Amino acid sequence: MQKETEIKLRVSRETLAALREHPLLKKRNKSGWERRELMNQYFDTPERDLAQAKVALRLRKDGEEVIQTLKTRGQSVAGLSVRNEYDWNLPKAKLDLKKLDGECWPEELATLDKKTLKPIFTTDFVRERAEIAWGRGKTKVVIEAALDLGHVVVGKQKEEICELELELREGEPAALLELAAELAEKLALMPCDISKAERGYRLYDAHSYSLSLPAPQITAETPLDDAFAALSWHLLGSSQRLAEQYRFNGHWRLLQDWVECLAEMRALISSLGQAAPRQSTHDLRIALDALLEDWRPLVQAGLDDEDVRKAAPEQFLEELEDPRWGLFSLTTSRWLLARTWAADRNTRGNRQGAAQLGSWLPRLLGEEANSLQLQRYQQQPEDLAEQLPRIERIQVWLHHARNVLEIPEMDRLYGELNKLAQLANESITDEVLDARKQQAIAVYQNRAWKMLLRL
Repeated sequence: MQKETEIKLRVSRETLAALREHPLLKKRNKSGWERRELMNQYFDTPERDLAQAKVALRLRKDGEEVIQTLKTRGQSVAGLSVRNEYDWNLPKAKLDLKKLDGECWPEELATLDKKTLKPIFTTDFVRERAEIAWGRGKTKVVIEAALDLGHVVVGKQKEEICELELELREGEPAALLELAAELAEKLALMPCDISKAERGYRLYDAHSYSLSLPAPQITAETPLDDAFAALSWHLLGSSQRLAEQYRFNGHWRLLQDWVECLAEMRALISSLGQAAPRQSTHDLRIALDALLEDWRPLVQAGLDDEDVRKAAPEQFLEELEDPRWGLFSLTTSRWLLARTWAADRNTRGNRQGAAQLGSWLPRLLGEEANSLQLQRYQQQPEDLAEQLPRIERIQVWLHHARNVLEIPEMDRLYGELNKLAQLANESITDEVLDARKQQAIAVYQNRAWKMLLRL
């Protein structure tokens, strides 16, 4: 068994060719590019038991070699994945079921009749790979770079494979993100944690690709730094999955959710006060603001305009063909992995970062609730939009961490605040102004809101 730590980056054919000649890879290429044709057959039961257990089983033909591979459930965060991989060389292209036993076989599949495993789909592609190595400080980094071009095929359906895989052989995971971010400065590289196997299952069954990631486990005892890191990784990973799926099927709701993820990231960052000094978050805030400035108005316009919704997929493809989205994703991953927000803060900031969420969060929400001054917007609803950043800072914490607050009716308050934020985003009409007044009253009279005001 070996641990597979890698990052997958979706690219265009033009970018794939440019990577082959990229000066950074040329300088660090220790082996030259080796070209191989890989033929892969994936197996599962008719009920797709392996897919449900997050297991991938394949036979790969690599020249004269036949390799049986089992990949088990792992962790994938914002495009950087770590999972267990088991490989066996076989004399012929036929599954050896006896290998699928012992520690490699997941306990949840212990009762599975392995004789029901059947071919499901193929992923056949040409791979050009090279050993990329360099010195990083006092340590050596070795990464296998693979340029893959081919197709996933399920019956008469197929989807193109065009991607760069970077797999860590030696060194720290941060080196993977560092190399990817440097390449993404001028090339459109889209971090994408959907594997070739997941693409096959998605073609086999369009509903098999899960957009939802496991919710971070946050409690009242969780330090603020840890809660912020967990929520940020979750939002970044979710935004990447939403971007990939919207690229794939163009469903309008996915674009709305993608923009919401970006808005929540922006609100989360700005809520930390001295725990995240402004200088440490400057570049990230600028990048998020630029994305939101372009996409939030489009999503708002699309709520009432079908032509905007129909044109949006093509506009989104243009976004993905630009380096901006990939570079933002990769630099944010590096920022989170290094915990850059905590690097140069003062003593008070360190105390805040170490504070338990159960004591820090009520103070934050109490301050924000009192500063919002909802009574004013019952009289001046035309000015409500100016408070949208403050509303969103309250929203993001209620969305993801309201379970740590011992306050009744928090679910209802979260719903009422969502309505208020939506109205703050809408263009001003007499009807909208009246709705803002009524919604400000509804929030102000909410029992949980009144308790926040007393914190």
